[in-house]
Amino acid sequence: MYYVYILKSETRETHYIGWTINLVRRLKEHNSGLSSHTKKYLPWKLVYFEGYANEEDAKEREKQLKQFGKAYTQLKLRIERSLQS
Repeated sequence: MYYVYILKSETRETHYIGWTINLVRRLKEHNSGLSSHTKKYLPWKLVYFEGYANEEDAKEREKQLKQFGKAYTQLKLRIERSLQS
């Protein structure tokens, strides 16, 4: 299974979108400072994820969300309370 996920920084109002095959391991990597893109906003919490059977589908969805267009806007509206908590 492949996962697209959204993390929220617990110290700043910022989010990170990524994909992985292991959510638990990847979250630990982000919170250990192993990702150069997220280490300055530690700690992170998982606020949303989607599962895909196909790697290309997960990569395509991540790309859609990272373009911050309609797909991202619609998802933000759906998970508004999760992003605020």
